[in-house]
Amino acid sequence: MSIEKRVSAFTRLGMLLLDLGKGKKSCNQEDKDVLKRFLQLDDLVSNLTRYNGWFDETNVRRMMFSLGESLKEDKLAKWLGMYQPAISKEQEPKIIAVVMAGNIPAVGFHDFLTVLLTGNKMLAKLSCEDDKLIPAISELLITIEPGFLDLIHFTTDTLRSFDAVIATGSNNTSRYFEYYFSKYPHIIRKNRNGIAIISGNESETDFDFLASDILDYYGLGCRSVSKIFVPEKYDFMKLLDAVAKRTDVAENHKYFNNYEYNKAIFLVNGKQHKDTGNLLLTEDTAIASPISVLYFEPYSNIDDLKKMIESESEKIQCVVTNINGFKNSIDFGKSQQPELWDYADGIDTMDFLLNLN
Repeated sequence: MSIEKRVSAFTRLGMLLLDLGKGKKSCNQEDKDVLKRFLQLDDLVSNLTRYNGWFDETNVRRMMFSLGESLKEDKLAKWLGMYQPAISKEQEPKIIAVVMAGNIPAVGFHDFLTVLLTGNKMLAKLSCEDDKLIPAISELLITIEPGFLDLIHFTTDTLRSFDAVIATGSNNTSRYFEYYFSKYPHIIRKNRNGIAIISGNESETDFDFLASDILDYYGLGCRSVSKIFVPEKYDFMKLLDAVAKRTDVAENHKYFNNYEYNKAIFLVNGKQHKDTGNLLLTEDTAIASPISVLYFEPYSNIDDLKKMIESESEKIQCVVTNINGFKNSIDFGKSQQPELWDYADGIDTMDFLLNLN
């Protein structure tokens, strides 16, 4: 299959995912088979919370919209243009094993996309936390372009007979991955989190966006902001007000149980904290915080802060800030909307796949 056909199929898929993200119950597709698959996926999106309590309809549609945005023709062209002429060369497909995480909906989609756009075959081992969404998306893609049928395979068994592997997991499972996959070309990803750096000059809109960076997907993503750095003697009021508006997160019983548990621990231990009714803020030097908790740490010198963050770079996926000079920095509200070229852990998956021996 040519790169043009692969790109065309994903562009069309992106348009359908945008419709799903917007909650449209029909799509402008004349193909009855595509429409049938679309409606099946729409039904799954509406009911996925039955299988995973974290995957409520709002968050799943949010992800569908984000994926659809990333698959727009101009973005795909910009991304793939970085890899010409290699991306356009026809070559014998390799079997790429992909171990997918399940912390947020369709979190393995970028690996799915990259493996298929490079003309390879994907052998995916799904997380039990998210074992329905990617297969349903793949069924829609195959209906759009049947040439993908023999390139996509999902398994629940031990991975065997592959040429390279991309595995995403926790810090604990990554050690197992490093051992088990050591003899294969591999990318192994570990736990990471997003952080935010507050200058003190943020607007109300900035804080509304930051609240999304913290609370979208209940803070479970590797790009979710788990910690903020604030100027010394910082007034948190505007941030607390913005976070308090997000009453939706407390409506999820799994999230609210975590909130009540952590609040009880803080109260029993006499740990100072700020409470918005849906999020707990407490001072801590760690990067990764528990669900429903946001860590903060004061800073006095921006250059010292840059050095400290650089020293912790292997724990950080992205930096949300309006201050210039920070590596991998993005604007407020963008942590859960990565571009196609914003690779997890800073490892260029496309380059890895195009240069397999």
